[in-house]
Amino acid sequence: MLVVHLARGAGPGPARVGLIVSRRVGSAVVRNRVKRRLRHLVGSRLRDLPDGSLVVIRANPPAATASWEELGAALDAGLRATLGAPATLGRAAGAPRPGSTP
Repeated sequence: MLVVHLARGAGPGPARVGLIVSRRVGSAVVRNRVKRRLRHLVGSRLRDLPDGSLVVIRANPPAATASWEELGAALDAGLRATLGAPATLGRAAGAPRPGSTP
């Protein structure tokens, strides 16, 4: 549903994210809905990305019918695969790590 590419240390400053949602995903209304959802989901995960990294997220046609939860899970899986599975990815801010005692 999503393909995630990462370039580490591409330059100074915070991480930057680009979205690709082609016409194959659906009409303009559907593409814009997918982009809005992805922007919202990525916003909460930016702090987990290394400084200076460039991330490109490409949405495939199944993203058009995916729920918020499915898009979030696909995004987390793609980021984990490109980053090497950081423990904090996808957790809410301040949430305890899995397996830790509060």
